[in-house]
Amino acid sequence: MDCPPVVALPVQGSDALFPVRRVYCIGRNYAAHAIEMGHDPDREDPFFFQKNPDNLDTSGEFPYPPKTQDVHHEAEIAVMLKSGGRNIPVDQALEHVFGYALALDMTRRDLQGIQKKLGRPWEIGKAFEASAPVGPILSAEEIGHPDQGRITLTVNGELRQDGNLNQMIWKVPEQIAYLSEYYELAPGDVILSGTPSGVAAVEKGDEMVVEVEGMGSLTVKVV
Repeated sequence: MDCPPVVALPVQGSDALFPVRRVYCIGRNYAAHAIEMGHDPDREDPFFFQKNPDNLDTSGEFPYPPKTQDVHHEAEIAVMLKSGGRNIPVDQALEHVFGYALALDMTRRDLQGIQKKLGRPWEIGKAFEASAPVGPILSAEEIGHPDQGRITLTVNGELRQDGNLNQMIWKVPEQIAYLSEYYELAPGDVILSGTPSGVAAVEKGDEMVVEVEGMGSLTVKVV
C-alpha cells in the first residue's frame, strides 16, 4: 500500500517547503464575530477544533463541497511553528514561530449548526477536503510577528469582512501557550488564529480575496 504524501506548504522567496503535522483552529477569537454567531464576546477560555493537514490547499481554487447549501468564508492568518514543547510560557511563545500565511477557514455552516444543536463535534462542518485555502508562508525573519494590521475579505469585489489583527481576543502567543498546556506542540504544527465578523455564504463562480496589511493578498475562486 502506498503511503500518503506529506503535506508541505511553499515558503515565499525560497525553494523550501514547510511540512505540516497538525492543524489547530481557534473558535470565536474576534469579539464581533462571537456576537454575530450568537455568543458573549467576554474573554472566556479559548477553545479549538482541528482540521486535517491535507485540508490545507494552495491551488487557489475552492471546490464547492457536497451535502451543504450554506458554505461560509472565514478570513484568517495561519501561524506556522518551527518548534514546540509543553507548557510554553507566553513570553517565549513567538520563539517557536517560523512564519505566517493568509488562509481561509471554509465552513459548511448548515452542517456545523446541526452539530452544535446536538452537542456533537464540528469536523463534518469544518474538516472537509480543501476547506483551508492557504497562501505562501512569509517567514517571521522577513515580516516579524504581525499583531496589528487590517484584515479584509472581499467577494467579487464586495467587502464582506473588515477587522484588525489587534482585535484578537486571544493573541497568538497566548494561543500557543494555551495549546501547549493540553498538547505537545511540535515543528510543522499550524494554528488558524480566528476570523473577524462578516462571515457569509459563497457560491460557485465567486472570487474571494483575503488581504492583510503587510502580508499581501490571497485570491481563491469557488469552483
